[in-house]
Amino acid sequence: MTGAKPSGRFTVGIVVAKRRLANPWVDHAWIPVAALPAAPSAAPWSLLSVREGEELFYAGAVEIELHPAETAHYRDNLRSDAPSLWVALRPAGPDEFELATVTVDPYEGEALAEGIGEIVEAVPMPDEIAAEVEAFVEAFHVERPFFKRQRDRANTNALARRAGGRQEPDE
Repeated sequence: MTGAKPSGRFTVGIVVAKRRLANPWVDHAWIPVAALPAAPSAAPWSLLSVREGEELFYAGAVEIELHPAETAHYRDNLRSDAPSLWVALRPAGPDEFELATVTVDPYEGEALAEGIGEIVEAVPMPDEIAAEVEAFVEAFHVERPFFKRQRDRANTNALARRAGGRQEPDE
């Protein structure tokens, strides 16, 4: 169907690394490291590879839904030096995690990173995902002019006090 607008929904697979640390209190860290442009047939938390000090796991798939009101944010992400997806992992038990969310919005990603308890990392956005986001932005973006809000002038009579601590009545 020619001329159809992009749906703004797509699924990504997330790869997470379990890295050994040289730390006396913590022996490893879980870190989102990559996004796959589609969900593979592997089961969530399948071991993908083992290297010196690092194990890679396929954490699972997440559906991302883009919103027309956020296209300026997506455009900012695409125009950056390194377009990214922000991945949040939520603790699900001792040394267990679940995918909490994945977002294309850099400002939402920044807000996620301010939370306590979740692991949030920006991972490189695959080219296939970047193309879908770009198509969505082109289809739905509406440039909105910036209007600076003017402050109301202060009512100095409302702030005035009479002798004895009484306030002047408003006229």
